[in-house]
Amino acid sequence: MDSVRVVFVDDHEIVRLGVMSLLEDSPWIEVVAEAGSAEEAVQAVASYQPDVVVMDIRMPGKSGIDACREITTRWPKTRVIMLTSFADDDLIFRAIQAGASGYVLKQVGNRALIDALDAARRGEALLDPVVTQRVIARARQSEMERQATVFRDLSQREMEVLAQVAEGKSNPEIAAALSLSTKTVRNHVSSILAKLGLANRIEAATYAVRHDIERHLPGRE
Repeated sequence: MDSVRVVFVDDHEIVRLGVMSLLEDSPWIEVVAEAGSAEEAVQAVASYQPDVVVMDIRMPGKSGIDACREITTRWPKTRVIMLTSFADDDLIFRAIQAGASGYVLKQVGNRALIDALDAARRGEALLDPVVTQRVIARARQSEMERQATVFRDLSQREMEVLAQVAEGKSNPEIAAALSLSTKTVRNHVSSILAKLGLANRIEAATYAVRHDIERHLPGRE
């Protein structure tokens, strides 16, 4: 089995000593450095280029999430596993967004951390089973909320006009389909572009299709 080079980060020295002792008992794990803060963690990664960083999510000053984001951005080959005592849904979601490969609760036991390191070594994502379903549910909810706002500033009539634009219809064709004057349609199109921050009809049509405008029209599921 290939060895894994690890940097361990926690602001409590006694925790660092205990976890590093655990990790060093595994012959395929090499702890190359320890750090007591997010800033020290970034410096350690810069110096040692580890395979995996095991990092407490809550630390004074710069958080583990901030350090995770910087590490995964600057050194994309380095995996980060977040370690914490609390199954905080918001923190978990933010950690995943910051690029964390895994998330382990401190109270789940030593085996879970070793398994997480093994998964990270293989390039797999790992979340503690206690929180996995909640993270997935949160991600889905966030996507639903985002989709609900993509056409929020448009009136019902503007939505109808945009749907017609997405079908490639000209202003006269839209006017005939919706029983409007061509001038009114032109005004609606201008308003739609302004509200959505788009430059032209092509961008508007692309936006409408990408966000599945048909599903947002009244009476549609």
